[in-house]
Amino acid sequence: MRELLNVDDRVRVVIAEDSVLLREGLTRLLTDRGHDVVAGVGDAEALIKTVAELAAEDALPDVVVADVRMPPTHTDEGVRAAVRLRREYPGIGVLVLSQYVEEQYATELLAGSTTGVGYLLKDRVAEVREFLDAVVRVARGGTALDPEVVAQLLGRSRKQDVLAGLTPREREVLGLMAEGRTNSAVAKQLVVSDGAVEKHVSNIFMKLGLSPSDGDHRRVLAVLTYLKS
Repeated sequence: MRELLNVDDRVRVVIAEDSVLLREGLTRLLTDRGHDVVAGVGDAEALIKTVAELAAEDALPDVVVADVRMPPTHTDEGVRAAVRLRREYPGIGVLVLSQYVEEQYATELLAGSTTGVGYLLKDRVAEVREFLDAVVRVARGGTALDPEVVAQLLGRSRKQDVLAGLTPREREVLGLMAEGRTNSAVAKQLVVSDGAVEKHVSNIFMKLGLSPSDGDHRRVLAVLTYLKS
């Protein structure tokens, strides 16, 4: 016996998913729970048009559930539509679904306000209660982020924070190191002594947590940290 919702707990949803099977499955999950799926579309252009039409009728949905990759190119149409909707209709919650974590898209979606936004992996839909809770939470202005998304974004933040501890000159030295220059070449480029460069390099190793036990690999590890940032 399905659990019925109070009227105040129901949300109006627009689904944007090019896979008819998944779109119908999401619709069934939500309607069985008592929510109102007001539209289902298969591409980003149709999503933008549908929301605009609903806005004209003063009938905006509470939340849009959209695939990150949609026709015609199946690259970033879905997330770009989601970002546009967040900008044009701040009151709408946006929950995007992705096959795997795409940091660039997640960052773009989360830029600015983090209210009424969610990013879940499609596998999470199989955990029905968690998915339904995420839809309602986003519709009510909350946030729903997949644990995998959080882990990757935090990992990147930690790398950025490490580099943030470097002085402008140390960043410059590390950048030249990344170009494959020796200490002498760096000194010549910056018009400083070899000793000054060696001091900067030593400070870089220390701030990046690279101990002497890492030996000659410290230079490589420092450059890799710089490139990954």
